[in-house]
Amino acid sequence: MKILVTGFEPFAGEVINSSLEAIQLLPDTIENAQIVKTTIPTVFGKSIETLKEMLEKEKPDVVICVGQAGGRAKITIERVAINIDDASIPDNEGNLPKDQIIFKDGENAYFSNLPIKKIVEAIKECKIPASISNSAGTYVCNHLMYGLLYFINKKYKNIRGGFIHVPYLPEQVLNKKNVPSMSLDNIALALNCTIKKIIEESHFDKSL
Repeated sequence: MKILVTGFEPFAGEVINSSLEAIQLLPDTIENAQIVKTTIPTVFGKSIETLKEMLEKEKPDVVICVGQAGGRAKITIERVAINIDDASIPDNEGNLPKDQIIFKDGENAYFSNLPIKKIVEAIKECKIPASISNSAGTYVCNHLMYGLLYFINKKYKNIRGGFIHVPYLPEQVLNKKNVPSMSLDNIALALNCTIKKIIEESHFDKSL
């Protein structure tokens, strides 16, 4: 099994991104599954193009996109991506789309086909808080998740994929008031637990 895990480059004036820092701590192999890690630009359009290139190059069985959700205290497993870009801040190339459709031939929304509830329970069993989220926002995270699920729906029906949001790291909230954070080790452990659960489920679900 090959699992592609993506993290975003820093954005909005930050010098680090917790998603990228965490995926870089993942080993290259987890329970005989090859883990391929890549950086995604925090840019509308370009983020999806980067993912598309990785899908074509690596041909993964599973894709886990990871993004930073400042303000959230838990690891949140996203349920759904919607077909809209509506940015409140510019991306890393200054794009500020408002009410823009991502793919004109796409559905209004696509749901993750990962076992999201089982993933939440697996992370909790690793003693880390987690929950399901029903909104990935309308920024580049939702944009990328939608792109992934669009490609799965249109071309890569055997791929399982979804999106995970992670909190800020402690060093990112030193000058922010009442904003939660989570240690890098715990975020990386949560991702490791997620991958192990997906691998475990693949033994029971032959479509995985």
